[in-house]
Amino acid sequence: MTNTNKSLNIVFMGTPDFAVPALEILNSSEHRIQLVVTVADKEQGRGRRQQPSAIKQTADRLGLATSQPTSMKSPEFVNQLLNLAPDLIVVVAFQIVPEEIFTLPKYGSFNLHASLLPKYRGAAPIHWALLNGDKESGVTTFFLKRKVDTGNIILQSKIDIQPEDNLQSLYDKLCRLGAGVVLDTVNLIASGPVEEGEQNNSIATPAPKVTSETRMLNFSESAEQCHNRVRAFAPTPAAFTYRSGSLLKILASSVGSEHGESGCIIAISNDSFTIACARGSLIVKSVQPESKKGMDAASYLRGNPLSLGERFGR
Repeated sequence: MTNTNKSLNIVFMGTPDFAVPALEILNSSEHRIQLVVTVADKEQGRGRRQQPSAIKQTADRLGLATSQPTSMKSPEFVNQLLNLAPDLIVVVAFQIVPEEIFTLPKYGSFNLHASLLPKYRGAAPIHWALLNGDKESGVTTFFLKRKVDTGNIILQSKIDIQPEDNLQSLYDKLCRLGAGVVLDTVNLIASGPVEEGEQNNSIATPAPKVTSETRMLNFSESAEQCHNRVRAFAPTPAAFTYRSGSLLKILASSVGSEHGESGCIIAISNDSFTIACARGSLIVKSVQPESKKGMDAASYLRGNPLSLGERFGR
């Protein structure tokens, strides 16, 4: 897409490392970042030290002004934005932005979402794409509306999901892809007018926040479904099962064709063990025992010998 010489004044809103490449690429463009908005520092680790978000750390490194409002509707924050009078607000992996904020800029506000909307509206689009065994994913930029993830589409970009992809690898790919789409979107808005596309609400699918129940392996499902569950949460927070009452995270797996009683060990080799599923079997290659670090299956088997027929699960 052809860049424009028109420079926009931008307020950028984001929190995690997913938003970092987008902030960096905008900061290196002809556009001006007036303010970076992120969450308040949070206590983390055993020492409970205050830790700034990934976006706050990046903004500080780049010498950008930041704001960490306790409420998006606080008069102080609203007045701060009114005084800045930004041309555009760019939102990447942030909280819900109230209407009085996203309607403030001259050119409105847009969000980057890690799915091909209207598919996977919600908090966990990458997880659900992997859980459902999708063959492609992508990113979407859209103008904000009152109802979350329903605004008119500006740009989309697709990417193939490879068989070896897991949560971390797909997250990284979409993170990089999204940064370029964010810059293209800003350039498109700057050169205007934008040809918006309405979302088809009839084919929208949800991507709700994942829970521990979502992560728990169910060997009465097919081996492919179990493997997709492993991929969708690897390497962290990780899908899990139980062995003799102790939680065991499964970090890497593949699909086997062996059959047996669901949840039971049906094969053991030097570097893996195999659990029967309703259809096929799950070949376990890497695990993390409770309160321990992750390890390959070979290391686990050396210290935790298994026996054929042993059952996994609750």
